[in-house]
Amino acid sequence: MKITIDRTACYGLGACESAAPEVFEVGDDGKAHLVADPTDLARYRVAIAEAVDECPMRALLMEL
Repeated sequence: MKITIDRTACYGLGACESAAPEVFEVGDDGKAHLVADPTDLARYRVAIAEAVDECPMRALLMEL
């Protein structure tokens, strides 16, 4: 599984962090960051899908 964050589209609104706090956080730069171990992402697949769906800026992409 691969997660892509389009930092030019991200406004740091925090929807991803709310949906999947184990995976995303909004950093000091006001942008979303991946905080989960990339090898452990499959474990959070449902939460990541929710975060992708809830992102108002459509800045997240999940590839299986």
